[in-house]
Amino acid sequence: MLNISIVTYCPDWQGEVLPLAAELLKVQALHRLYIIDNSPESLATDLPEKVRYIHTGENVGYGRAHNIAIRESIYDQVPLHLVMNSDIIVQADDIDALCAFMQSQPAVGQLMPCVVNPLGELQHLCKLLPTPLDVFGRRFLPARWMCKRNARYELHDADYSRPMNVPYLSGCFMLLRTEAVQQARLFDERYFMYPEDIDLTRTIHRDYLTLYYPAITIVHNHKKASYQSWRMLWVHIVNMCRYFNKWGWLFDTERRQFNTETERSYAVTSRQPR
Repeated sequence: MLNISIVTYCPDWQGEVLPLAAELLKVQALHRLYIIDNSPESLATDLPEKVRYIHTGENVGYGRAHNIAIRESIYDQVPLHLVMNSDIIVQADDIDALCAFMQSQPAVGQLMPCVVNPLGELQHLCKLLPTPLDVFGRRFLPARWMCKRNARYELHDADYSRPMNVPYLSGCFMLLRTEAVQQARLFDERYFMYPEDIDLTRTIHRDYLTLYYPAITIVHNHKKASYQSWRMLWVHIVNMCRYFNKWGWLFDTERRQFNTETERSYAVTSRQPR
């Protein structure tokens, strides 16, 4: 049994949200689909019984909005909860396959499939835990200066055709074991948006596998809002500062441990013959 939550803000309701909802309603494991709308005005029309539309009336942030639905999953004892963006293209059968895999692997607390862009190009969304240079350098320094470091950060040397247990999986599609996310105390609501997926994945990674699973592929139309808006760039900077204030800027022992383990497991073994 599975709950799914999507958080929206002034979305393309007819062109993006409703078509995605129609596909998600075909998921056999689905118990309830939550659409949490942070838009100023309610956009809901008549929706099927399995859809619960929640209009917050204000932009409460990404993690805080998803937590509304995650708490419902905890209360209803729904074993799996999928957090996903509205700009994802996925087939219902693939979600059922991911759920079946999760149910067969109790050590897995979080799962992300292979993610490609609309052109079919791989998005490197398996990452190490970031340092301040990884985050701010790739945004403000010349790309040629950050090329090698960015490749390391995104595990370009790893074999993306194989499963990987990594400490940072993208928040665009997070299939979560409800007991794992409850143990991690849900999304940290101090973040408005951006680093909440890093924060949650690394916390779950302490006690469970946080697994990249390439047997299934989804499409992500990544908008990169902070690269298109000065306001969103400022939001990104402020919230990343909150992240490093919490976990450590230069000294983060857990970051060093998780990153070292990940690089030893994948950046090296991926170059060995199969």
